[in-house]
Amino acid sequence: MSQQFVHLHIHSHYSLLDGLGKVDELIKLAKQYEQPAMALTDHGVMYGAIEFYKKAKKAGIKPIIGVEAYVARHGHTDKRPKIDERPYHLVLLAKNEIGYRNLTKLTTIAQLEGFYYKPRIDFELLKQYHEGLICSTACAAGELAQHILSNDFVAAKEMIAKYQELFGADNFYLEVQSHPHHEKQNVINDGVFQLARETGAPVIATNDVHYPNKDDDFAQDVLLCIQTKRTLAETERMSYIGFDLSFKSTQDMIDAFADHPEVIENTVKIAEACNLELVLGKNVLPFFPLPEGLTADNYLRQLSEEGLIKRFGESGIKPELKERMDYELSVIEKTGYAGYFLIVADFINWAKDNGVVVGPGRGSAAGSLVSFLIGITNIDPVKYGLYFERFLNPERISMPDIDTDFADSRRDDVLNYVAEKYGRDHVAQIITFGTMAARNAIRDVGRVMSLPYNYCDRVAKLIPMGMDLDESCEKVPELKEIQLEDDGKKLLDIARRLEGVVRHASTHACGGTVVASQL
Repeated sequence: MSQQFVHLHIHSHYSLLDGLGKVDELIKLAKQYEQPAMALTDHGVMYGAIEFYKKAKKAGIKPIIGVEAYVARHGHTDKRPKIDERPYHLVLLAKNEIGYRNLTKLTTIAQLEGFYYKPRIDFELLKQYHEGLICSTACAAGELAQHILSNDFVAAKEMIAKYQELFGADNFYLEVQSHPHHEKQNVINDGVFQLARETGAPVIATNDVHYPNKDDDFAQDVLLCIQTKRTLAETERMSYIGFDLSFKSTQDMIDAFADHPEVIENTVKIAEACNLELVLGKNVLPFFPLPEGLTADNYLRQLSEEGLIKRFGESGIKPELKERMDYELSVIEKTGYAGYFLIVADFINWAKDNGVVVGPGRGSAAGSLVSFLIGITNIDPVKYGLYFERFLNPERISMPDIDTDFADSRRDDVLNYVAEKYGRDHVAQIITFGTMAARNAIRDVGRVMSLPYNYCDRVAKLIPMGMDLDESCEKVPELKEIQLEDDGKKLLDIARRLEGVVRHASTHACGGTVVASQL
């Protein structure tokens, strides 16, 4: 066991403009160093959790989902902290599904209630949502490390006792890291080992990974400058140069803590305790409140028959219309999507009844007669020869997708209606990520390098639309010439390294989801 090590402290490029490493790169390194498991602990968020989980599983690496949380000192809703009272860092790892759900709850609250420069939680929230979690004291920005640096060992012991009581002695660990050239880290490590002897708390060695390889340190420095809106020429700024925050090999970690082999062994113990299994790719359909005595299929048929009369009149219902409706309803019943149709029709018809301008329907949903009959669309698919099978095909069943347009000025009213009717805890909007495209990467890196804007703009415009930097540098003659210049080569090399890194997150302009009530 002592010959194995598990990385428990990794920031991916989903740790916005902070972590350089892409999930594929990190997993490849874990495989290379024969590490059995790895944890993803982005700062305050879990943006990369599912991608990481799926890819690690596929690669034969045990995925441990976690977060490096920001813990507010005076309550997560306090928006008036002093400048020198930044939130503490704390690492939380999911042991099981309960722990995973608690992580998602904590990070959601941190964003919606606790956001003040950073998404923050507090100890009171940890009391509510600590089940299924393993906790460790994090890096030099953690509370324990700060007490050690202040030489306040009384407060440090009180903190250890408080967290041991909450999480249990088996689920709370002190952390040490290997940064030999970082004087403060050496003081922290000595303090941690002293506290471990005095309190009996177990210690783990962690490696704070912000980029995959040692020679990525300069690219990471550029990334931090982009995040903090600084330039490389500025001296009074955040920088990780000299700290080596790369992905270390197992042997490197064993050698760094040769006098304390237990701290390496404890990482494997944590990995063995974390056994999260997520069920992915399974549709869990939402629940629609039905009239007494009716099933979802019965009620959808009732509404469709009423819509048939409303749309075509008693005398206008031709046999082919009835036949088409019966066929579509049979497919919907077979696939189990009746509740989905009822919910979409419910909020669209509410919008129409309340003066919200609603689009007529677009995409494959316009090929459904049932959608036309119950008010989801306003286009007769039979009249225009549209095929239902493009929308919902019994031979190739996949979740139907209904695109709906609401007037911008009233979109929030529709979202609020859905949230109020189905429960705010069952309705979510969709996050979107903006990544560094080739041209933007050139301009961002050029600004950080203090290169003239006109020069960077000219280089950026040489990149063909839809082509990445690697291909562009091979195919565009002007870019080959620019790579012969010192500044040009450095600009293109760093931009290539940053291309594809997640730059920002935002809320999808109109996407929303009603999730299953039983969840």
